[in-house]
Parts: sequence; structure tokens; C-alpha cells
Amino acid sequence: MQQLEIGTNEAGQRLDKYLKKLLPQAESSFIYKMLRKKNIVRNGQKTQGSVHLAPGDRITLYFSDETFAKFSAPRPFLTVPRAELKILYEDKEILMIDKPAGMLSQKAAASDYSANEQIIQYLLDSGAVTQQTLKTFRPSVCNRLDRNTSGILIAGKTLHGLQKMSEQLKERSIKKYYRCIVSGDVRQGQRLKGWLKKDTKSNQVTVTSSDQSQNPKESGTQNSQYIETEYQPVGQGDGCTMLEVHLITGRPHQIRAHLASVGHPIIGDRKYGDPAVNSRYYKEAGITHQLLHAYRVELADGTQVTAPLPDDFAGIPVRTMPKSCQGPSPKE
Repeated sequence: MQQLEIGTNEAGQRLDKYLKKLLPQAESSFIYKMLRKKNIVRNGQKTQGSVHLAPGDRITLYFSDETFAKFSAPRPFLTVPRAELKILYEDKEILMIDKPAGMLSQKAAASDYSANEQIIQYLLDSGAVTQQTLKTFRPSVCNRLDRNTSGILIAGKTLHGLQKMSEQLKERSIKKYYRCIVSGDVRQGQRLKGWLKKDTKSNQVTVTSSDQSQNPKESGTQNSQYIETEYQPVGQGDGCTMLEVHLITGRPHQIRAHLASVGHPIIGDRKYGDPAVNSRYYKEAGITHQLLHAYRVELADGTQVTAPLPDDFAGIPVRTMPKSCQGPSPKE
């Protein structure tokens, strides 16, 4: 017999969904059969798979240890050596890390090792989660950064933390600011508006000034999505400018494509950048990826977290501009 108590991270979900996570090798038909035959009960009573769990509920499985082990199929989590995790902020519910360029935010394939795996391993090492609790709830990042974009990733350590951060991101009550170095001399801030369409085959987006969704859909493309991007110059260099970018909407490749569409591509960006400029800075400073960094976030409760600029940015000689020289803030 196995008896489990529902905690806050498992509460709120349907019982059948919880059981499927707990017993990933079991067919759904087997789970429902066990519920019908009272081999799985809730608080000592027969129950339905559709019932929503509450904290403190006791789930009893009248299985032998061998049967439970067969269907729960424990799996080793760690597949590669541990890597150093740069923690920027942590409380009981959320965690923020400084993701390096070159690392995925989340897995794209089963064999990948991403920042999400780093976070879970850190929580395992600290005792915040266990291999047992990971069967029914897995902490996860709430926002995503492109592989070659560095900076702040927000993760939910608990179900409530994950839901809270995801909701704030959806409502745009979390303010996200990036730093990047672009080609060209930018002297004044601007608020850009447009429409973004993604080609899923090439994983590339295009930006237009009007909604193209009404046009006949081409194979492999998605409907246009409205985007807003605000930027302010904060530093000047030889033919380049450091910008602080306020990401108002959050779409794939938005900052990279939007800045390129107005003639200021990010240095090092192989997809949307200027090949000649990229070649120059590769030779002069060894820049191999876009100089785009998730620099600062401001949460709805006023908490501010900043990730220091990575060493790559130091390879481009940019002088910080006094605020009096940064020009007026962009207006809507």
C-alpha cells in the first residue's frame, strides 16, 4: 500500500492528472479501472478522476511495492555534469538566474541540457524539491530567452510561484529591460510599433507596419502579432550605440527583428544583423553571437533585479552617455 498527502504544489489539479504524473508508465484505462475498483481512494473514500485535489487530501493506492515501482518508473534526472548557477534573486516561491549566452532556456530535444535542468538540479541539491515531489510537480522557467541571448530567467519553485509569475508576464505587469549594442548612431529614444509574422520553417520573423493576417496564408507562416518595443540610448561608440530596451510585448525574436527593421541591427546577430558589421566585430573583438542581454526586471510588487552585463559587451568600446545627453524619453 502507498499513501500520499497532497501538498500545495499538487493541489488544484484533477486527480487523474496527478495520478498520470505519479504513474507515468500506467495506461489511463488502468488508472480509471483502479479508481472504479477502489484500489485508489481519496480520503478513504471512492472518488472520481475528475475531482480537484485540495491540500491535505490523502491518496491511498492499494498496490504492492513491485506494482508501484513498475508504474512509477523512477528515472535519473542528471544526465550531464553540474554547471555553476548564477543566482540573482530567490525567495520561497521564485528564483531568478543569469543565463549565459549559448544555453537553452528549456529543452528543445530530449538530449538537451538547459537552464531549466540547472534550476531543478540546484533545487534538488538545496533540498527544496526531491525526486519524489518531481514526479507530480516540476519547477519551471516562466520566460524564455533565445539560446544566444544572456540574462535574467524567472522560474517558479512552487506551483503558486509559477502561476503568479506566468500571470504577471501575461498581464505585462512585469517590466522587462534589455541592454544591447546596435550598429549605427542612435541619439534619441523611440517607441516602435508594428506587426510580426513568423516563418516556422526557417524560424525567422519579419516585421511590417500593418497587420498582414488578412492576406492569404503562406505555407509555414503564422498570423501577424502586434508588437511594441521601446528603446533609449545609454552609450555611444565608434559607429555603434548601446540601447536600453523596454520589451512591452514579448514575441519570438522581437527585439532583434524590430531594431533591424529600423536600420539598427544588433551586433553579432547572424539572423537579422549586418554581415559586414558582424564580420568587423568578430575580427576586432571576437564577437560570435548577438550582444543582447536581459538586464533588469521590475516585478509587480516593486522588486527590481539586475543582471550585470556579460564580458562580451566589454569587447565593444562604448562610452556611457550622461542622462542629460540621452535625449527625451520616447512617447506613445
